[in-house]
Amino acid sequence: MAKSNAARETKEEPLEKQLWKAADKLRKNIDAAEYKHVVLGLIFLKYISDAFEVLFAKLQAGEGDYAGADPEDKDEYKAENVFFVPPEARWSYLLAKAKQPDVGTHVDAAMDAIEKENPVLRKDGSVLPKVFARQNLDPASLGGLIDLVGNIALGDAKARSRDVLGHVFEYFLGEFALAEGKQGGQFYTPRSIVELLVAMLEPYKGRVFDPCCGSGGMFVQSERFVEEHRGRVSDISIYGQESNQTTWRLAKMNLAIRGIDASQVKWNNEGSFLNDAHKDLKADFIIANPPFNVSDWSGELLRKDGRWQYGVPPVGNANFAWLQHFAHHLAPNGKAGVVLARGALTSKSSGEGDIRRALIADGNLIDCIVNLPAKLFLNTQIPAGLWFMNRARGNGHPRKGEILFIDARNLGHLINRRTRELSHDDIGKIAATYHAWRTGAGEYADEKGFCASVPLARVAELDYVLTAGRYVGLPDEEDDFNFAERFAALKAEFEAQLVEEEKLNHAIVENLAKVTV
Repeated sequence: MAKSNAARETKEEPLEKQLWKAADKLRKNIDAAEYKHVVLGLIFLKYISDAFEVLFAKLQAGEGDYAGADPEDKDEYKAENVFFVPPEARWSYLLAKAKQPDVGTHVDAAMDAIEKENPVLRKDGSVLPKVFARQNLDPASLGGLIDLVGNIALGDAKARSRDVLGHVFEYFLGEFALAEGKQGGQFYTPRSIVELLVAMLEPYKGRVFDPCCGSGGMFVQSERFVEEHRGRVSDISIYGQESNQTTWRLAKMNLAIRGIDASQVKWNNEGSFLNDAHKDLKADFIIANPPFNVSDWSGELLRKDGRWQYGVPPVGNANFAWLQHFAHHLAPNGKAGVVLARGALTSKSSGEGDIRRALIADGNLIDCIVNLPAKLFLNTQIPAGLWFMNRARGNGHPRKGEILFIDARNLGHLINRRTRELSHDDIGKIAATYHAWRTGAGEYADEKGFCASVPLARVAELDYVLTAGRYVGLPDEEDDFNFAERFAALKAEFEAQLVEEEKLNHAIVENLAKVTV
């Protein structure tokens, strides 16, 4: 009986989990960080090959609108936003080569051929991985992967590509992030956090922007949100930027496999502060998870930047540079939902407290603060919170003189010993509370220990500290002191002092030179 139950559990295991286990067995001695490009590259190749084959069959049949069409004419595919796949890159061709010792060379050549035929995949730099002929990738394992990915064959091919392959790609991104641990968090924001941000912002229509977009999860979830609420995906357009080229390639593939236009998702290695790829963009929605407490963000080169409307951020910590970068890019009625280290809610070093006060009191921008549970992130144990900014907090906003605080640190459940996630019910509770409060359409009431609508005057009394617990009636966490955050703050303060001393020394030298003259 026990054996029968085990067999039933295996049989009922979701497709993506079965595929992951099989793919992970084939990994052998290859690092997850390297292996993800092999597996995700093959899933992407399968996707574009499937979509191509569907249109190829229609063109070959030559019926209706396709009468007289040439199935090898690249313009036919371009007209329907389908990648043209040359014969040597089609899945059937690679499947036939799967058992050969030089299969890796064929896959690399296929990736290269697809990019040559589809310049959009090389517009801002090569997107597709060419890592299949490396010596540490066993040809037999690669052949097994090709067979494995080829088995994702359910239902109509194009629907399969968009739905099943897209879902598998996204699932694998998450599993690779877990496998990589700390490094994985650099390209992947946990799905439950993305879902919460999107559920609270509700990006039905307009421009969605993420200037540190990782592998593109915020965009995928935004499009899914629109579809699930019966909106039109064509009503939103996405804009993004990523400084890590490898991660940007993942984003381009992740979006392409979902049929999402990624032409405005840009890469440059300088990053959003030094080289803003969307200088003139005013976004309707900004959804972002910037890296926490970054000290080497080139702040010393940007002391007079026009984005610092609420105060010059410290050179040793980018948290308040990110907040002002987001504010700078918001449209007149734009909204932003961003993840930041919890220390940004209370820090006062190097002028951060003054910037936070200005965002609240002068800018009237801060709409809501959500205190998140611990262990949600793969790459850091630093406590985090969500900041929601709203440029529409004017006379028409029913809560223009208040901020909503939500303390969600007791929500969520462990998925392993180190990682927690929010359930759909958790996400629904937080989002529903925010919408009832913000719109005035639902029944909102303060709930001790969970949420409180707080007048700005009360926030001012507490010196513009935004820790949710002190407003909702919960004590601050005992582990609120975080060594990494405190170290970053002290480092920022020290570096700011060095800058001031350097200016003073420079002024002294100049004055001495004048006296000498």
